[in-house]
Amino acid sequence: MEFAGKRRIDDGDGDEENNIQQWPTPQSLTHPISPPLKKRRLPASTAKAKSPLTVESIGSPFQLTKIKDLPDGLNKGTYTLKDVLGDPLISECWEFNYLHDIDFLMSAFDEDVRSLVKVHVVHGFWKREDPNRLALQESTSRFSNVTLHAAFLPEMFGTHHSKMFILLRHDDTAQIIIHTANLIIRDWTNMTQAAWFSPRLPLLKSGQGQDEGQPRIGNGAKFKLDFLNYLRAYDTKRPTCKDIITKIVKYDFSSIRGSLISSVPGRHTVTQSISSTDFGWAAMKSALTAVPVTKTTTKPEIAIQISSIATLGPTDSWLKNTFFRALSNTPADFKVIFPTPDEIRKSLDGYMSGGSIHTKIQSPQHAKQLQYLKPLFYHWANDSASGLPIDPTKVKDSGRKRAAPHIKTYIRYHRPSTESDETDIRIDWALLTSANLSKQAWGEAFSAKENTIRVSSYEIGVLVWPGLYDEKAAMKPAFLEETIPSPSLKNIGGADSPDSKGKKDKDESDHDAEVMEVTLRMPYNLPLQRYGAIEVPWVATASHTEPDWMGRIWQV
Repeated sequence: MEFAGKRRIDDGDGDEENNIQQWPTPQSLTHPISPPLKKRRLPASTAKAKSPLTVESIGSPFQLTKIKDLPDGLNKGTYTLKDVLGDPLISECWEFNYLHDIDFLMSAFDEDVRSLVKVHVVHGFWKREDPNRLALQESTSRFSNVTLHAAFLPEMFGTHHSKMFILLRHDDTAQIIIHTANLIIRDWTNMTQAAWFSPRLPLLKSGQGQDEGQPRIGNGAKFKLDFLNYLRAYDTKRPTCKDIITKIVKYDFSSIRGSLISSVPGRHTVTQSISSTDFGWAAMKSALTAVPVTKTTTKPEIAIQISSIATLGPTDSWLKNTFFRALSNTPADFKVIFPTPDEIRKSLDGYMSGGSIHTKIQSPQHAKQLQYLKPLFYHWANDSASGLPIDPTKVKDSGRKRAAPHIKTYIRYHRPSTESDETDIRIDWALLTSANLSKQAWGEAFSAKENTIRVSSYEIGVLVWPGLYDEKAAMKPAFLEETIPSPSLKNIGGADSPDSKGKKDKDESDHDAEVMEVTLRMPYNLPLQRYGAIEVPWVATASHTEPDWMGRIWQV
């Protein structure tokens, strides 16, 4: 079988695909939610006659989507679009994304209230003659309760790439879900995706006003400030999010733990101030000033796992001097996780998965970019016969190596010693975001002359770290075979644990100190496998004549 690749709406520097063929809706749109948090007892110390040490395990701040063509055993603790939108108490939904299938979106709401929910779709197809905009208008015309909003995009190659839901409910609560999937069927079936769920946010109490405490990086007050400033950026040209801003400002964000990392188009002053909002790489750099990192004898590793790499320049100047410095002010071992053609061929959807994953290596400029990126490239599945060998007995399985990655994660972790393996890894921080590896998403290098950075696209993500839960907490990677405590989707992103000061309700003289352990569900296997000498990243704009596992080729 032979089929053509997709066409892009820009010159190839953007982050996403366009004109995607739609696929049938999955038969099942339901899945049970994981059980709530629980404590587990470890064996008592033999050296002291004290009560057993109590370890409080906190569920993963990020949740993976259910993969349609994988067995239930590989879908533990996952969610579907129906889990997100199927609550009959939802009264209003604001859906932000790059690609939208309106029929698929509406099918996820409870059938009894589907026609009653006020649905707002925020997209980036600003040209009136854009086929995507016309298709949205046609499909929306079948639903009287759906309203379209076009985001203002002043930058030529910018996109509305953020992926988010804002849900208002009849019980006077709100919820924010920040995720990685386009609102199309393909992204919610066999592609690896994930989301961060805020807790259910109650209305502010009478007389409380908007005072939810002093903004501090990682707390709800700062999150709310940054979130509202992100939404306000849509209204710089014309009212777009004004209605949801007037509503969401009335909710109490104090239960949220995490830092909002977002991008909006334009030139932005780098403030590094708690009372204002930075965007792009400056937002990441600002937030990381409040994140303590463990000092070890080993160099920390920062894994950049993305589904698109844009044109970064013929030299590594922007990558190293701007982006890497924003992620770490000390030496770190950076690793870029990106699939090869062989990994795409072996994925559940074969070559069709490759239509959502983008980079270029054909032009002279891209060839130079490949030269400095090649030493940083690591596999997605980590089972390549051509890659640098790894010990298969030490592999920790995520259960997602055949579900091609559309997820975007940036994770800093360290090993206590050179002899440590994946079971000893501790995570310093983790970011789940819509932002790929591109200047459009993260912003150009700082302009000292103008004291600004230039950002082209809308992006949104959430940064988490162990100190959000307890000053002595540890965060560790969790894989498929491990028990990962997960609260219900209504309370994942917030205060379902003792407060951040580590208060305890037990007598310290009679008990060992409580240990808090935050488990982060990993989307890929560890250890990572470096590309071999002859391996190159998957390129969707090149033809691939070696058949995938279904016997198809990719012809452009």
